[in-house]
Amino acid sequence: MTSVVEQASQRDPFAELSRFRADSYDCLRGRGDALFELADALLCAEGPVKTLVDLALAPEHRRGHGALYGSLNKGRLDIDRLRTELASLSLPRAADGRLVLAVDVSPWLRPDAGTCPDRSFCHTYGRGDAKHQMIPGWPYSFVVALEARRTSWTAVLDAVRLEPGADLAAVTTDQLRDTVGRLIAAGQWKASDPEILVVMDAGYDAPRIAHLLGDLPVQVLGRLRSDRVMRRPAPSRAEFAAANPAGGRPPKHGAEFVFGDPATWDAEQAVTTTDTRRYGTAVARAWDRLHPRLTRRAAWLEHDGPLPVIEGTVIRLAVEKLPSGGVNRPVWLWWSRTGATPADVDRCWQSFLRRFDLEHTFRLLKQTLGWTRPRLRDSTAADRWTWLVVAAHTQLRLARPLVADLRHPWERPAEPNKLTPARVRRGFRNLHTKAPSPARAPKPTRPGPGRPLGSKNNQPATRYEVGRVLATGEAYARPAHHKKGTKPRRTAVNG
Repeated sequence: MTSVVEQASQRDPFAELSRFRADSYDCLRGRGDALFELADALLCAEGPVKTLVDLALAPEHRRGHGALYGSLNKGRLDIDRLRTELASLSLPRAADGRLVLAVDVSPWLRPDAGTCPDRSFCHTYGRGDAKHQMIPGWPYSFVVALEARRTSWTAVLDAVRLEPGADLAAVTTDQLRDTVGRLIAAGQWKASDPEILVVMDAGYDAPRIAHLLGDLPVQVLGRLRSDRVMRRPAPSRAEFAAANPAGGRPPKHGAEFVFGDPATWDAEQAVTTTDTRRYGTAVARAWDRLHPRLTRRAAWLEHDGPLPVIEGTVIRLAVEKLPSGGVNRPVWLWWSRTGATPADVDRCWQSFLRRFDLEHTFRLLKQTLGWTRPRLRDSTAADRWTWLVVAAHTQLRLARPLVADLRHPWERPAEPNKLTPARVRRGFRNLHTKAPSPARAPKPTRPGPGRPLGSKNNQPATRYEVGRVLATGEAYARPAHHKKGTKPRRTAVNG
């Protein structure tokens, strides 16, 4: 019996695109025709999406602008079924056939939307005078499948909005657990396949996530800060007795491994040297069986039983130069497996570099598809629009080998099946005329009377406080009202 992956590899690309369009339409349970035509207008509109109402002028959107906003505010979308459909599609894989997933958070900033609920302080980079700032908005956690080579394409598998006060590691663990479960159920992974590799940046607690996902066929690769301190394995009883003839209590942790102090590194277990085109000579050094020293605070405060010892491999990647010409600093990685071979070390740091392809996906969603352009008030409407954008991006990925290159005169010719997502979208309108559309034609209606002319709104919208996404999972609440004439005390921001 052939698996879903083998069937997908033998499937005609146009048939797969048509099937996904039909399946995504079946996921629209309320005002589905208006939502489906809104996604088609998003795919066929000329140029980047600047405002949401402009999509109502596209020929593919046969309804008025009132139906556009009504579908987002009052429509219904079966998100779980759409997640299942995304997991059953053909997915990119690494050179060894391994699935490589990347997880990251991208904010939908709403700093002036005081009437929007469920906003959190989102960590942003380089705003203003190139300073890190915390701006209110809706943070979304994405899980994507990465390709083997450097590209601007990723396969989006899941998107979850982080609630105020949510534990980022716990939410990410549940999101990865559900995503991996759907991939296994769809036949994308079986017992004979290599374990799925999950890549994440420094904002995640990689050892904790690896511990929580220990029962799944998953390897976790995360970036660590350069000021971290790891511990070596505890000495055996024989080694401890030889070093301490007077006896004593055996230690639980070994000597320190300080990232910023080469005197504590000792000899590495594996060293690889690779000549790259963009980074020059890349040298990767790996140290085996290193673990963080956990304490009963923050996320481990209510842990039952003794604290675990989460061992892994620490990899230090140093390159000769950076393509941007910036400051060349080494990158520290932590892999949730021990006994790394030189091939494992190269696969890890090369997979981590592929994680930056997710940044191209975020740029496409925001700058071209207009993911964060609508000024929606309801957070559930923002979720519907987010999943419409994800479905549209998936159709672009499936149409990648089908569209012709409609390049501008100043653009370089692209090789077949190597078009960027923006250039695929440019030619999607020609493909849209051939692809089946399950949406029904609109019925003639008359607009409602609306508010009487000259009347005032006597029902002002409710205003909501802004919360934070904390590492401890505790909800944030602003302090009580301060006395008159005193300034509020500033608290440390916990990102």
